[in-house]
Amino acid sequence: MSRWESDPNVADRAPVRAAQYVRMSTEHQKYSTENQADIIQAYAERRGFEIVRTYADQGKSGLRIDGREALKQLLADVQAGRADYKVILVYDVSRWGRFQDADESAYYEYLCREAGISIHYCAEQFENDGSLTATIIKGMKRAMAGEYSRELSAKVFTGQCRLISLGYRQGGPAGFGLRRQLVDEQRRPKALLDRGEHKSLQTDRVILTAGPQEEIDVVQRIYRMFVLQRRSEREIAVLLNGEGVLTDLGRPWTRGTVHQVLTNEKYIGNNVYNRVSFKLKKKRVLNAPDMWVRADGVFDGIVDPEFFAAAQRIIADRTRRFTDEQLLDRLTVLLGEKGCLSGLLIDEVEDMPSSSTYRQRFGTLLRAYALVGYSPDRDYRFLETNRVLRALHPEVVAGAIAQIERLGGSVVVDPATDLLTVNQEFSVSITVIRCSRTSAGGLRWKVRLDSSLKPDITIAVRMDAANADVRDYYLLPWLDVGPMGKVRMGEANGVFLDAFRFDGLEPFFDLTRRAAIRVAA
Repeated sequence: MSRWESDPNVADRAPVRAAQYVRMSTEHQKYSTENQADIIQAYAERRGFEIVRTYADQGKSGLRIDGREALKQLLADVQAGRADYKVILVYDVSRWGRFQDADESAYYEYLCREAGISIHYCAEQFENDGSLTATIIKGMKRAMAGEYSRELSAKVFTGQCRLISLGYRQGGPAGFGLRRQLVDEQRRPKALLDRGEHKSLQTDRVILTAGPQEEIDVVQRIYRMFVLQRRSEREIAVLLNGEGVLTDLGRPWTRGTVHQVLTNEKYIGNNVYNRVSFKLKKKRVLNAPDMWVRADGVFDGIVDPEFFAAAQRIIADRTRRFTDEQLLDRLTVLLGEKGCLSGLLIDEVEDMPSSSTYRQRFGTLLRAYALVGYSPDRDYRFLETNRVLRALHPEVVAGAIAQIERLGGSVVVDPATDLLTVNQEFSVSITVIRCSRTSAGGLRWKVRLDSSLKPDITIAVRMDAANADVRDYYLLPWLDVGPMGKVRMGEANGVFLDAFRFDGLEPFFDLTRRAAIRVAA
């Protein structure tokens, strides 16, 4: 009897409880969760299974388990003995995952099988019964699923490089002073795209074009102040903020945003791509200039190329390579003039390499101080850690805002308090927490909750033992923990606090996701 035919003995048996797992990325409509569920339901009816639970990952890549909260929840239920079913139904091998290591896919299936729960691939032409034939075919299918993603990634990258060479924009905001222009296949202008808007026709393309004249004037003025008046990026930012000029994101200027305007080649009409690689969800890599994909002069720039080149020379001269001896000699001279050293003193001297240069070269400022014979009156290592955390905070906030907006949400940032108001519905405070050690070697974190702002959710970003990388995240609701004022944490904190712990921010982003509501006729 074919596996697609009904089993005549099914009606005589009690139904077997089953869970279904469905996943959709952005590939094809045939992989929509509804279509998968239809095939799975038909399979369940033929086999005498009763679907009692559904785990669904909507719009999630199958390359990694990160972000696939439904699959992680399924595995957690299985391993904790909470699974009230004996069978897991999946559309096919690729929906379980396109893991780049086929053994990872097999491992997750093994965890289920060890718990006495079998997995059925409902649209595959083999029975997942552990036989030699099934094992060989399944291994090939897993390898093919991973290879499909690799081939697709290569094809997409090749296509993007070709479009870049033709002068078309490949994602990302236009930037201050520029706008995204939608054009048809004949490169005829159609409309300007606002932030968050995307092209709807596959044959349409996006190019960069000049923005409003008042923004162009600001960009050109930034170059004049930097090149002719020799003002620093920080001075320019302070001046613009004092005049009430905001960035294209409606935020105050910072040294970084001014520096970005001064260094991005799009302001002289150049397309530059592949500076950073993030293929197949792997680690983000900064590429060498010879790997960049570029097309020069493909649209009208808003900055004189000679001004741009002059700005690059100033920046290059300022950051030119010093030997260790030269760095320490300059530090010794500064110590002799001031009688003490600090990061602020170093950064205030015009011809002095920045304090970040000393940190990168010698590991920390304290080590550089020691090499020139200067010892602060007290241990300032915690200040170095705090500096790192202060630098990390805006990156975390900016990343959160970008992801919320990518999901269709909106964020308003209070520049005075950094409080985020999401979708005009709830407020969020993000705080980065330093890790400290007890005398016994234990790890501790202290979270201070803002009793004046009372944010609905405080995202506590806990650093690892070295305060170098993020360890985990706590989403602390004000109603539950706010009255405590501050929260002291250890490595394990019991169910009350650890119920709010997550390895990533995907659960928070799910809270901010916007969904269309159908209106009854």
